[in-house]
Amino acid sequence: MAGAEAHHSHRDVNGGWLRPAVFGAMDGLVSNLGLISGVAGSSASSQAIAVAGTAGLAAGAFSMAAGEYTSVASQRELVLAEIDVERRELSRHPDDELAELADVYVRRGVEPGLAREVARQLSADPEQALEIHTREELGVAPGDLPSPTVAAVSSFGSFAAGAVLPLLPYLMGATALWPAVLLALLGLFLCGAAVARVTARPWWFSGLRQLGLGAAAAGLTYALGSLLGTSLG
Repeated sequence: MAGAEAHHSHRDVNGGWLRPAVFGAMDGLVSNLGLISGVAGSSASSQAIAVAGTAGLAAGAFSMAAGEYTSVASQRELVLAEIDVERRELSRHPDDELAELADVYVRRGVEPGLAREVARQLSADPEQALEIHTREELGVAPGDLPSPTVAAVSSFGSFAAGAVLPLLPYLMGATALWPAVLLALLGLFLCGAAVARVTARPWWFSGLRQLGLGAAAAGLTYALGSLLGTSLG
């Protein structure tokens, strides 16, 4: 019908919570599957494999959490420092900042007089002016900065959730490697399929790709463990 309002939607191109959670789980899966396969390839006992897998889970999860906390905290501190710089500039040189904001709109195609009027009205509120300048110049929102604690806890949990899958069969008394490999590869396929939600790829393609990469990692580390077990034994 003519004049009807058209609506359309887009995928979440940032991935939201799904992307870091899924990739953290895949990291835990691949790394612990590789570790367990390598230790199993050296003909170690099931108990030794379980201990190695548990240590790999703990070490990897704590490493991921510490690294993510440090990374996000450092980025947050940098952004806050730059926001303080912008706040001082708005206080000391309001006319220059007003002209700078108007120029942003002019470059986007707004007529110069209208651009200056829009910038003037938006700059009437100091906090709103700070938010607009921060968005335009830094690409961030002052009130929407990531939390280092949330990032660390999320990384720890997603990595541990992935890393526990290849370890579970040994914790439940398995004496062969194949149950751990099958469970881990199933998890990798599901994680890969979940990633398809934020990509243009079919779910089966993403799932099979991740399954193939995990299988290659397990095969290579198993071969390396067998080689070292033979040469060192």
